[in-house]
Amino acid sequence: MRYPCVLLFGAPGSGKGTQGRILARIPGFFYCACGDVFRSLDLQSDLGRIFYDYSSRGELVPDEVTVALWQQWLETTVLTHQFDPSSQYLVLDGIPRNVAQAGLMEDRIDVRRIVHLICRDQQQLYDRMKRRALRENRYDDASDRTIRQRLEVYQQETRPVLDYHPRDILAEVDATQTPIRVLQAILAVLPDPAGLTGERPLLPVESSP
Repeated sequence: MRYPCVLLFGAPGSGKGTQGRILARIPGFFYCACGDVFRSLDLQSDLGRIFYDYSSRGELVPDEVTVALWQQWLETTVLTHQFDPSSQYLVLDGIPRNVAQAGLMEDRIDVRRIVHLICRDQQQLYDRMKRRALRENRYDDASDRTIRQRLEVYQQETRPVLDYHPRDILAEVDATQTPIRVLQAILAVLPDPAGLTGERPLLPVESSP
């Protein structure tokens, strides 16, 4: 089946993880961060060994393997009744990471809304990422060079995914606001889970107050 889905989009440091974890506590939404998928991997499984082979060499995991790992993890959440696609929207963060992954996932997800967290202040993104890296003891990730590289990868590889989907499902939210204001703006544009059995049409939302 194609899972009804909301994509959380934005540059590193825009607050996707913060907002996603809050949405995970709201009935009708199931949050899936790509990092959680990889952290929960069984390295003794076939896909887990393939993932480890690439990551241990410092190489990028092929898109096909990434999507297969995500699908396997998601199917497990359905079987264990953590995620109920008949009553919950799947909220994705960190996947699809590029247009190739978006194409591979097209027959697996039914994207109803894309929430794009926008932060045009590059310095604010730098400051947020540095604070997060230091808070999580990831000191290598706190360097300006690493942060600049991550932002460049996002612009070159991930941001084009926005153009892969119809424009009328895109909602832009100002991520420079306080977290509670950002959450309010997100909730204002999310589809109603009560409509999953008879989805009402979504109106395009270009920006939040």
